[in-house]
Amino acid sequence: MVLDRQAAPEENPLAMRELPVPEPGLGHLRVRVSVCAVCHTDLHIVEGDLPLRKQPVIPGHQIVGVVDALGQGAAGFKEGDRVGIPWLHWTDGDCGYCRRNSENLCERAKFTGWDVDGGYAEYVVAPADFVYRLPKSCSDEHAAPLLCAGIIGYRSYRLSNAKKGERLGLYGFGASAHIVLQFARHLGNECYVFTRTPEHAELAKKLGAVWTGRAEEQPPSQLDCAIVFAPAGHIVPLALRAVRKGGTVACAGITMSPIPQLDYADLYHERILRSVANSTRQDAREFLELAAEVPVRTEIELFPLEQANLAIAAMKHSRVRGAAVLKL
Repeated sequence: MVLDRQAAPEENPLAMRELPVPEPGLGHLRVRVSVCAVCHTDLHIVEGDLPLRKQPVIPGHQIVGVVDALGQGAAGFKEGDRVGIPWLHWTDGDCGYCRRNSENLCERAKFTGWDVDGGYAEYVVAPADFVYRLPKSCSDEHAAPLLCAGIIGYRSYRLSNAKKGERLGLYGFGASAHIVLQFARHLGNECYVFTRTPEHAELAKKLGAVWTGRAEEQPPSQLDCAIVFAPAGHIVPLALRAVRKGGTVACAGITMSPIPQLDYADLYHERILRSVANSTRQDAREFLELAAEVPVRTEIELFPLEQANLAIAAMKHSRVRGAAVLKL
């Protein structure tokens, strides 16, 4: 499914097209795709919130499949291995950020489905160093959302400074938050979920949230930390007001509508407001181990590949329970 022009998913900007099967280059693998989960970042690329870096481009960066061919020098995998490919496609390993173990901020980083073709296709290629083995306990369909919703959710959780026994707020309850809720409970947190969608509130309670409400509501207990998943800037001051002195609010999205002017009182008392940008390979490895330990069970809704526009639109309008997954 190829994106030639940016437009609302309701206008069907993604089109099915026959393309040559890609060949893996030096150090790369070719993967025959089984499924690819849909992410809000895909929506931002399709609609134009993020500029196109490659045109046309095949979106998709939560890819599960099997190794189909190995390029020269590709190591660590063999044909037939089941693998996952996430958002971070490549880093230079040499810039200042990479040298200080912050490869998620690499100056020359490339991203799957944005800088290079992604997983809304039968085949995809990726550097072997940025490909991962998946928990055996998860089917392909249920493993796909772990590769971005899970990994970025894990990094957001770490950057929220959540500790065992603390109260964690989750603003927005889509693919990422429903994964975070599961491992946060496993790690000893009380989780408070803020959502405007009754179906999402029902799922949150089923997964163990101690309270659900709308973002405008104050939770019954003051939060120690919070993660804002919804790309809505007006939520940020609401989250800050719900967090205790010295607490942290982490914003998980790659983009967000404007944050309104803050009263200093909302930030005062050493509250921390921070963004979350991409993830590292270490994040991916740690999270996939944790997901198997919990074990995380993803809620999914399957769509055939040719319905990619429909799947993105359903996610956009909060009509998906958990994560939308495209099946080849």
